[in-house]
Amino acid sequence: MTTLLIFLVVLAVLVLAHEAGHFFAAKWASMRVDEFGFGFPPRLFGVRRGETEYTVNLIPLGGFVKIHGESGEDRGDPRSFASHSLAKRFLVLVAGVCMNVVLAWVLLSVGFMIGLPSALDGADYNPAYVSNVQTQITYVLPGSPAQEAGLKLGDRVLTVDGVVAIEASHARELIGRVDEGMDATLTIERPGDHQARVISLAPRAMEGGRVMIGTELTTVGRVQLPPHLAMAYGAQATIDMTTATARGFWGLITRLVRGEGVGVEVSGPVGIAIMTGEIADLGFVYLLQFAALLSVNLAILNILPFPALDGGRILFLVIEFFRRKPATPAIESAVHGIGFVLLMILVVLVTYKDIVRLF
Repeated sequence: MTTLLIFLVVLAVLVLAHEAGHFFAAKWASMRVDEFGFGFPPRLFGVRRGETEYTVNLIPLGGFVKIHGESGEDRGDPRSFASHSLAKRFLVLVAGVCMNVVLAWVLLSVGFMIGLPSALDGADYNPAYVSNVQTQITYVLPGSPAQEAGLKLGDRVLTVDGVVAIEASHARELIGRVDEGMDATLTIERPGDHQARVISLAPRAMEGGRVMIGTELTTVGRVQLPPHLAMAYGAQATIDMTTATARGFWGLITRLVRGEGVGVEVSGPVGIAIMTGEIADLGFVYLLQFAALLSVNLAILNILPFPALDGGRILFLVIEFFRRKPATPAIESAVHGIGFVLLMILVVLVTYKDIVRLF
């Protein structure tokens, strides 16, 4: 129940930030906003303030801002979305994505002020601001010896075969000396545990014939910065996170186009909720970092040129720019409607896979 509550709070913050971007941009452009909704219908309850109805809906997997004329209708109405210039419509559509990026920056900046766990490999942080340096497991490969032995994301590696391993490069070197089939003994510290654990596991040939235990090890330290530096490093971290996420989405799309399959494990609402609970167990600042990552993912996802998403609506603006005339409202509305149905089907399928993985 606690995991579900934390997930819903994180989701609410991300969705409300995104939709607030659309809402305030539309108000700025003098467009009429008919509804600001959290979740998808059916509606649970709502309250009207001025011309806008604020609603809470049953399916808490997103939100929406209903702007009058957003599908091209009522072009003669000066407060209709369709009656405004291409530039203003573009700004309203892209405002949600921008708000999610800004939210990620705020979360990461606050994290750096509190003390954000950060990868130190290749980083240029002033040593005066870094503490609690350690080797941490930042990924566990499914089906690997590490997963089978019970290693988890966030575990701190203290020793490898009795040798202290503060830096990840040293830990990888020590593990690399273990022959295939022979046991490596890791002493780990897990958040929430009162004592260290000793885990033995044998490296074996995995993908590409590489002999490994199946973990990604990273040198991590708690980086606490003064406010002005926290905001600057928060901005850089947001840029890095956005660039890496965009590359990940691009790789996913190209693999699908080539017919190579997804190639990565894709999680839906259930999987993300479980992951949120696991991250929350590591501590509040880890949750801030994860929420920033989810916010960036939401931004990139929404800018994709798929019907019903912000990017799909922007695509219609691009087509209108080159055609010198807008699409027929009925056609645009139908395309976005079909896109929404397809997205909901995808959510259901991915959720089903999440549930199957659980059992």
